Parts: sequence; C-alpha cells; structure tokens
Amino acid sequence: MMILSWSAASARVRRLSLSLLSLSRLPLSDGDAGCCRRFLSPPPPPPPPPSSSSDPYSYYLRGVANAANTASGRFSASRSFSSVASVDESTAYSGIETALDSVVKIFTVSSSPNYLLPWQNKPPRDTWGSGFVIPGRRIVTNAHVVADHTFVLVRKHGSPNKYRAHVLSVGHECDLAILRVDSEEFWAGMRFLELGDIPFLQEAIAVVGYPQGGDNISITKGVVSRVEPTQYAHGATQLMAIQIDAAINPGNSGGPALMGDKVVGVAFQNLTGSENIGYIIPVPVIKHFISGVEESGEYTGFCSLGLSCQPTENSQLRNHFGMLPEMTGVLVNKINPLSEAYRILKKDDLILAFDGVPVANDGTIPFRNRERITFDHLASMKKPNETALIRVLRDGEVKEFSIALRPLQQLVPVHQFDKLPSYYIFAGLIFIPLTQPYLHEYGEDWYNTSPRRLCERALRELPKNAGEELVILSQVLMDDINAGYERLAELQVRKVNGIEIENLRHLYRLVEHCTSESVRFDLDDERVIVFNYHTAKIATSTILKRHRIPSVASTDLIDEQNSQEDLACPV
Repeated sequence: MMILSWSAASARVRRLSLSLLSLSRLPLSDGDAGCCRRFLSPPPPPPPPPSSSSDPYSYYLRGVANAANTASGRFSASRSFSSVASVDESTAYSGIETALDSVVKIFTVSSSPNYLLPWQNKPPRDTWGSGFVIPGRRIVTNAHVVADHTFVLVRKHGSPNKYRAHVLSVGHECDLAILRVDSEEFWAGMRFLELGDIPFLQEAIAVVGYPQGGDNISITKGVVSRVEPTQYAHGATQLMAIQIDAAINPGNSGGPALMGDKVVGVAFQNLTGSENIGYIIPVPVIKHFISGVEESGEYTGFCSLGLSCQPTENSQLRNHFGMLPEMTGVLVNKINPLSEAYRILKKDDLILAFDGVPVANDGTIPFRNRERITFDHLASMKKPNETALIRVLRDGEVKEFSIALRPLQQLVPVHQFDKLPSYYIFAGLIFIPLTQPYLHEYGEDWYNTSPRRLCERALRELPKNAGEELVILSQVLMDDINAGYERLAELQVRKVNGIEIENLRHLYRLVEHCTSESVRFDLDDERVIVFNYHTAKIATSTILKRHRIPSVASTDLIDEQNSQEDLACPV
C-alpha cells in the first residue's frame, strides 16, 4: 500500500534503519545514542554542473505533460546519460577551492527533553556537524545538527577561532536549518556557494565536511546511484533524496555535495548496516525550504494532499472500478479530515493525473530520462495554499478538481524538537499528549516495547478536528490519594466530568475550573478515576514538593491560562 507523506505508519518504523550524519563527542543516553553516534555523512567528487537552475520540478512536468510551473530549480534537458558519464573528473573538482572558503564546522551543545519526566531535560551533550555559506550571509546545515540546541559555535576552514551562531529557521521535516553569524571578522574571506541542479545517475560529486578521524576539512567523492522519494530519518517525512555511492564518515552532516562550483545537495544520512550508501538532500527541497523562509519569515513546511492511496496494478481491481484500458491511476483509501481534499475527493476515487501528469498504476510519474518518481513528490513541492489540478475517475465518470494544498499536522506528532513537552499533574497523575518521542523513550525497539494500543494509534489514527490530541495518563506518582490507580497508567483519557476532551489544554481547563465536589476521569476500557476535588488539590502540592517538581503544569498551559485571565479581568 502506498502511503503519502502525511502518513507516519510505515514511515516511523523505517526510520529505525536510517541514521543521521552528525557526530556526538559525549556518550548519549537512551534513544539518543542511535541518533548521534552512528551518523554518517555523504559523498564525493564531481563533474560539471547542469544548466540553468530555476525549477527542476517544472522540467520533468514540461517533458511529461504540459503542466503548470511549480517551485524551484530547472533540469538541464540537453545532457544525456552517456554524456554525463564521460565528463572529465577534473571539471568535477573545479569548485573545491571555492568550497574550502565556504564550508564551516558547527559545534552544538544541545539538551533534549525527558518525555517520561517532562518537567526536566536530559543531560547536555556536545555534537558537531558541517555547514556551508550561501548568499545573504547565511549558513545552511542539517536540522538535526542544531536540534534542541542551547549554544552553537562555528569555525571556518583554516581558522583557530570559533564564532557564536544563531539559528534563524529550522525545518525538521526536510532536515535543514539556516544559521546567522553576526561577527564581521567571521565573514572576511568567506565565499558564497550557489545552488545547482539535480545530478544525473552516475555523475560524480564531491562531499565536503568535517567527519570523524580528524579536525580538518575532508573531501570525499562518489557517484549518484539513485534519485527518488526517501524516508528522512530526522523528520520521518517522505521527500526526494539522492542516494550516492561514497565512503561516508560520521560528522559530514550539513556539508555540501558539489558538482563543479555548484551545490547539488546537503549530506544528511546513511543506511545503517550497509556500506557506501549515503543520502543527500537535493536542490528542489533546499530551495523550497529557503524560499519559504524568505517569503514568510519562517519555515512553512511541505504540502500534502492528505491521501492514502493503493496501487491498481491488478487488472480485476481496475475493471471493478470501470477503468478503461488506456487509463492508469491509484485508488483513494483514506483522506485526512483536515485536508481540503476531504471536502472534495471521496473514498474509492481513482487519481488519474496530477497537474496534467498521468499517474501510473503503481503511483509513479515520469521523471527525466526513463526514471520514475512517486506522484506525491509533486504535492510536496507546492507552496502552502497553492492549488493542484486533480483528475479523478468517480463512478465511471472522469472529473477534474482544483484542490488547495497545505502542510498537515498528524494526530500524534512525529517529532517535538526545539520545544518543551506539555504536561499537567493532578493528584499525582501525570497527563501528557501522546507523541512519538514519548514512545521512543521505550528504547530503539519502541515499536515492539511501547504500549501496543498507543503505538497503533500513533501510527494509524487521523485527526478529526484541528488541535485534537490524544491525552494519556503516562504515569502515577504514588501517594495515599491515588493508591490503586497506578495500574491505569498508559491509558488514554476520554472524558472529564462527562465532557469529552479535545486536547491537554482542554483537560487542564476542565480540571482547574472544576466547581463540583468531585472530579471524574473516564479512560480507555471503561476505567474510571474519581477524586474529591479539594482533597486532590491539597495532595497535588504535597506530591510536587516530594518529587521536587517545579510546577503543576508546563509553561505553555500556564501562560495560556494567565493570558485568558488577563483578558477576562482588564485593569
């Protein structure tokens, strides 16, 4: 079954087989160990850059069907596979000298939240990665290099000095970040790198960065093996990536992959358990991220139709839905209720074409020279609220719909970087919204070791309303008042005093503003928890002091409560 980018089911499980490319100098704890210690980096040397660079996405759309212009970059139509394979390697290395004045080493101190004890962080750790400068005095690197950062320094090639850097924007889904350095001394002699095109298969590229094994800059070479949508380990998102064949070493994360003097990708992950299989983020994804930040001032995300589709490779399936012999497409199984497609498309619709590009029975579309790529890539390259023309077969009739696309939030967040987790404690019961980072606290094999019901909901359930969360009772801090309730941990909370809860904020408001003598919580499996409200409030203060917990709730809940009280009681 083909799952589009909003679905995390297969995405998160496959994430375990990928490792990021940053490197930790200190031992990590729990699930973080796999995230920074095995990171490898990408690839190698290069040939000459393609042609102009303005819209890679529209290149193959024009070649396949007269589709409308889309995002950024342009493929070179004049180059053939045979010609690129014979390019002189000396040309491929022509930009290395420029790269030496463009690539920096990034030193990060980070501290990630403890989702089992959400009021505190895990111990700080030191990591490092690579980055490169682009016009506008900005530094591009990987999001996982600076995730959960508390302090960031950068050092340029040949300099003994480190300079303070500030994170301007982070896109965790695409694993990219932009940094700023204010020091004028740092920028003296620095040269900006320009973005190029998507390289063709077997083209040589050079990857520049700071892998382990030494402190100085390193250059490795390899060739392009494959270009297709790939699972991004950091953000658990399916986006286009370039697979390369190169000797990849830890620490290359964020370093540029070069063809001539143009950047054709950013090193970001490798395939665990394999040799010389690395991945770089291609130019269309980089441009989409940067342009979104430039236009709106912040990271805007990657769009999705919000569909889960099934291939129609079986002839009997196609006949059942009335597909003519010349028709190809995929069958709609599920639609995200938060997407605009939910109002327009229906289950059992057949998607025949996207923006005029025919969709094959396996869900792919033509891409360059006899290559194919899944059609949800077209959706991911759209800007928020941009429309797509979708041709469908419904009840034997061909219809066309214009559907606006936008980034979609999942019911259970896949990641929670750069923010503190939300929590609320009442009578020793710890309530939290279910997130995948919470499930990851069960270890690297969290899919099998975490509570099965919570895991299935995290991977498969869709939100019905905006802002909806699954609130769970994560654990019970034992006290006389909650004795006997400890067995109810890890269950979802359904109602408070008979009112169905929407999210943790809603639960917090219902409990804090309770006016009845008792408060009742209804959980999964028809389980019930009841407290005398006044007695429970007194016990809560005692339990917080005993466990040295600074606050009854996370700052986001308290700040919202205070702001509402200020609005209700103007001075």
